[in-house]
Amino acid sequence: MKRHSTYFKTLFLSLIILLGTSCKKFLAEDPKRLVAITNYYKTESEAVSAVNAIYAYLNSTSSGSTAGVYHSTFWVMAGLASDEMINEEIFSPANDQIGKFTHGPINSSIQEVWTMHYKAITIANIAIARIPGIQMDAALRTRLVNEARFLRGLLYFNLVRVFGKVPLVLQEIEPLTPEAASVDAIYAQIISDLTAAKDLPLSYDVAQGRGRATSGAAKSILAKVYLTLGKWQECATLCKEVINSNQYALWANFADVFKLSSRGGKEAIFSVGFGDANGAIIFWEVGQFNVRLLPPQLAVEGVENSQGWQPPTQNLYNTFDAADQRRAVTFITRARNPNGIFVNFKPHIQKYWDRVAEPKANGSSNDFPVIRYADVLLMLAEASNELGDATEAHKNINIVRKRARFNGTLDLSTVPDYVGLSKEAFRAAVLKERRMEFVAEGHRWFDLVRTKTLETAVPAAKPGTIPAARHYLFPIPQRELDLNPKLVQNTGY
Repeated sequence: MKRHSTYFKTLFLSLIILLGTSCKKFLAEDPKRLVAITNYYKTESEAVSAVNAIYAYLNSTSSGSTAGVYHSTFWVMAGLASDEMINEEIFSPANDQIGKFTHGPINSSIQEVWTMHYKAITIANIAIARIPGIQMDAALRTRLVNEARFLRGLLYFNLVRVFGKVPLVLQEIEPLTPEAASVDAIYAQIISDLTAAKDLPLSYDVAQGRGRATSGAAKSILAKVYLTLGKWQECATLCKEVINSNQYALWANFADVFKLSSRGGKEAIFSVGFGDANGAIIFWEVGQFNVRLLPPQLAVEGVENSQGWQPPTQNLYNTFDAADQRRAVTFITRARNPNGIFVNFKPHIQKYWDRVAEPKANGSSNDFPVIRYADVLLMLAEASNELGDATEAHKNINIVRKRARFNGTLDLSTVPDYVGLSKEAFRAAVLKERRMEFVAEGHRWFDLVRTKTLETAVPAAKPGTIPAARHYLFPIPQRELDLNPKLVQNTGY
């Protein structure tokens, strides 16, 4: 007998949450109701809503008792388990363990990452299985299936990098206790899903809403898959296709990247919307960027609920040249007291805070940038260096550095171009550039693991904290091991 896997026991068995209670900026094509699964997948609008439901699990805490995939836990975990962040959230022993590399199989944050990814994968599997049988516009039907495949590929890419061998659940109905698939099999499926998603549109009409997966998003994530696998030529080829599509560009000023007015703009390849999200595919949740990252000292300026739970390491802050424009945008180190005098404090991360649009910083309506154009340029730089093409490598890393020295009016003499670096020196340079470019964007642990530098980078930023070989993967949550005896714990846990 087959049934839904135990990973999804907490997921409703008879309903798909398609939400729709208060936000006026939902997609017009998204039905605002709960739909019984047995009566569902009959019409075109229901097919659209089925795919929208997958996107919902990327952002919304109302999808259950835990946050959506990109709401808070996933990117915070990637920052804490690296040289990027420390944990000062006193009511979160799970995050404290991750930040100090003392985490084990019983950890609520790690469990949440597992649970929310598999919940979203379940919805994707249902959509992929049922939408092809709906009588509807053929082009739209193909597009929706490919959107679902993009999301499933993205989710499995996260899972395989975090946990290694995991169950490869691809059907609506699965065995109660599935075995874990090999890492090679998981990557093969990821590549298959993302390759199919390359046929998605380059862009969408405004009426269709922002935030949908595009061909550029599929190619960019697939490029990162190949980068992770060390398949440099495949990565470089896809990056060049994204660049040559002329769909994306860098904002001239780094500060513009994180303004609410820039959401869905020229640098955004795939983002997850929160709050009002400016018409994107979202539900009603605000993001936790401001709550988690902004310092409590901002209360004197009227900022509410900034907790400073995950500040950066001092080592990260010190990595930046003082004139690197990314430092001033990324960090905040002082605030005015009631007398108008500046009070200094240790660095905190402010990059997601649009002071003009959200002066009180109650939550955040900013997008989470799953991947943006700067990442494609730096991936191409890294892959080109490994392929021995120093000219292409230096060109692309220097495009990113050029922006870092632009102060809004002119290029400064600091943050100069890299010239004539050896292959080994370039590897270190691009890893450093990624560290400065993508603070709190959920990349750092993955970059350190991919480059096998976790054990050397972390102690330099967190003296006395020394990762072990086991920390190149996270443990399989104990709850999953208890439910499924076929799963095997990762080495060292």
